[in-house]
Amino acid sequence: MAALGKAAARWAPGLWRRAVRAAVWLGGRRFASGGAQSPPTFGLLLDIDGVLVRGHQVIPAAQEAFRWLLDPQGQLRVPVVFVTNAGNISQCTKAEELSAQLGFQVEPDQVILSHSPMKLFSQHHDRRMLVSGQGPLVENARALGFKHLVTVDELRAAFPVLDMVDLQRRPKTTPLPRNDFPAIEGVLLLGEPVRWETSLQLITDVLLSDGNPGTGLATAPYPHLPVLASNTDLLWMAEAKMPRFGHGTFLLCLEAIYRKLTGRELHYTGLTATTPCPTSTGPTCSTSTCRRSRRGRPGAVPPSWCARACTVPRHPAPPCPPRAARGLHSTDTGTSASGPSSCRQPTWSATCTRLCG
Repeated sequence: MAALGKAAARWAPGLWRRAVRAAVWLGGRRFASGGAQSPPTFGLLLDIDGVLVRGHQVIPAAQEAFRWLLDPQGQLRVPVVFVTNAGNISQCTKAEELSAQLGFQVEPDQVILSHSPMKLFSQHHDRRMLVSGQGPLVENARALGFKHLVTVDELRAAFPVLDMVDLQRRPKTTPLPRNDFPAIEGVLLLGEPVRWETSLQLITDVLLSDGNPGTGLATAPYPHLPVLASNTDLLWMAEAKMPRFGHGTFLLCLEAIYRKLTGRELHYTGLTATTPCPTSTGPTCSTSTCRRSRRGRPGAVPPSWCARACTVPRHPAPPCPPRAARGLHSTDTGTSASGPSSCRQPTWSATCTRLCG
């Protein structure tokens, strides 16, 4: 959906207007029939970055399209849900941003963030999780159902000798070792952090020590602790002319470090969306996030959605799978078909499980 929306915005702005006019015409006919209003039988799932807005600027064709979607009272004629790969923000804040940009009220329950489907990962909600990212990390993680959280900053404060890259942040004296810090039972990656070197070091320490970074193990445990990751996009588009690093780039660094230190592959459960190749005009490499909608009031987010959770052992620089292989079904296991040689991406060889709310 994101790739289709971006292509439409880039190559055929008029497509926006035609599609929305058709939707409003169909909705208007249904509202008018029988003299009584009834709920529309369809809705719209709209990607945000690169489709509705680019950075802080609203795409003109999208702004015009919404004029057709709003009734005279400023209410949406059909249900609209906004989906985004952003994860370092709360639903409320994202809804406020969209309201200011688009010029009408967007409710928080109309926004689905990259990590929203993690509400379905109830088997991990009672674990003590190290959470990485930025923004309202703890707030977002608790809203998803995770109860016991440790941030990277809290872990660094407990074990200051672990973070040694920045000379200004190194401890001036050697602190006493701690043996009262509860073991970490998993890693939760909600988005790219600010200090990559600190997060990469401490996450690696947790994985190699089986959740006890204050101690050392002769052999790194394998399988390692569970790792959950949202938004594995390698790149994303903002105001800059070239794509910017996304959370997938951080994950690629973590994979490479783990592989170099252990000789094994890092396995994680990742929620992925359509991921552009490194070239801005290249094909889309994968799509494995789906959401299930059902009828409801205009503007309401569906109360349940589906997500494909892929436990991904990825390998360096194989080609993207061909277009026919990108839409993996829930029972697919392992894909490494050849694709365009100009598009080099980590493979998404995966065992995918469909999780439905």
